Amino acid sequence: MLRQHLNQKLLQKLSPQQIQLMKLLQVPTDQLEQRIKEELEINPALEENSQDVFDADKPEAEETSSEGDMDESESFDDTPEYNDDNINLSDYFDETDNTASYKYNSMDYNPDDDEDRSSPISINVTFHEYLEQQLGLLPLEDREYLIAKQIIGSIDEDGYMRRELEAIVDDLAFSSNIISNEKEIIELLGEIQKFDPAGVGACDLQECLLLQLHRIEHKNVYTNLAIDIITNSFDEFTKKHYDKLQKIHEVDEALIKKAMEEILKLNPKPGSAYNEGGAKMTQHIIPDFLIENNNGDLVLRLNSKNAPELRVSDTFKEMLTDYNKTKEKTKQQKEAVMFIKQKIDGAKWFIDAVKQRQQTLLKTMRAIMEFQYKYFLSGDETDLKPMILKDIASITHLDISTVSRVANSKYVQTEFGTFLLKNFFSESLSTDSGEEVSTREVKKILTDHISVENKKKPLSDEKLTQILNQAGYNIARRTVAKYREQLNIPVARLRKEL
Repeated sequence: MLRQHLNQKLLQKLSPQQIQLMKLLQVPTDQLEQRIKEELEINPALEENSQDVFDADKPEAEETSSEGDMDESESFDDTPEYNDDNINLSDYFDETDNTASYKYNSMDYNPDDDEDRSSPISINVTFHEYLEQQLGLLPLEDREYLIAKQIIGSIDEDGYMRRELEAIVDDLAFSSNIISNEKEIIELLGEIQKFDPAGVGACDLQECLLLQLHRIEHKNVYTNLAIDIITNSFDEFTKKHYDKLQKIHEVDEALIKKAMEEILKLNPKPGSAYNEGGAKMTQHIIPDFLIENNNGDLVLRLNSKNAPELRVSDTFKEMLTDYNKTKEKTKQQKEAVMFIKQKIDGAKWFIDAVKQRQQTLLKTMRAIMEFQYKYFLSGDETDLKPMILKDIASITHLDISTVSRVANSKYVQTEFGTFLLKNFFSESLSTDSGEEVSTREVKKILTDHISVENKKKPLSDEKLTQILNQAGYNIARRTVAKYREQLNIPVARLRKEL
């Protein structure tokens, strides 16, 4: 049976403007320009300010007021109701609208920052395009060329042929209506394996290393021994059983060491090496913040290079002005002015969201800088203090989720390098004296000890634990192993060298 009920509920919903702010907040600087361009295309009432907003006759920028900071719990003004025929134009714009005020408020202005707004992008051929260029130099028939092109497409970014040859035969039959066989695939793959970089097209690491060793023009006794080791004793080589290699190949330690040096010159991932060399489009990191050391005083600036100066379109303002001057207003004019109002409101909301984004970023980064002030002065990781999201949230009075959005995708440029903000957050670890230190400090100590260890007898996790315990750090062996894995450092056996 259907019944009607009257219930009272207390709900908390985010307004569209709050959602817009949160989305803008997590956008890094290198993507902000694209986001603004999208908004410019969607909203005709929003346009870039082509004027020089830093003319000498304009008022100087005022200091940012803390009242402008906004938490996610706060809301933008709701869209006003339009009942009157005449519109109060001051509700929509004023004389200062042409000035991108958030540019003033968000950073200590530096004219050099506005000289170049372009983002550095490397444009080059990809790894597979490079292989296809070499393929075009081979005297192949059209059918063979299509087969070889299919083979190149099956090579992964590391340069390996990991796809089954039978699967390539099936792909050619279904996609190109070419009937081939594994023998023909192997022959053409052999030609591709002669391409640069050396080792490309190998099916596994062993074949990759052999392809590179055989490519060496002037071979010597060490090169030949290296080929023999990779061919016949690859398992012992990967496990670094040097004693067994000496017995199997009946050579002394010096010869084995020289052969290992020849192998270490090779590249286990020829494809990725080519990409790192610039053949693949490279992602450039554009810092969101810049911290400068001014004689012991840290200066924080927000990088606004890729944030165009925005304003409400003069054309839309004139439309509202003309509407106010019209005595007899038709239905079509009223509908048109409703559209204009919505677009102007949308433009102002977006400009406000950009301003709030800049203020929130600065507020959060300033708290991080103050918390880790000693580190930003020295650059020494041992000066990093334990810091979690809750610490910064309590300082800034922002929600933890807001701090997380800022930290997860933003970079800061210092005189020691450019770093992701989330790298400065770490858990704490207690020492014998009861002092809490950052886990980053422990990782730095681990790295330092491993870098100076005797490579013939690398330090085991147990030995590293003893060293840390003697230094006053209460840490278990399994924790040392976890930190070592996070640092991408292999176990002691695999760090062994002759």
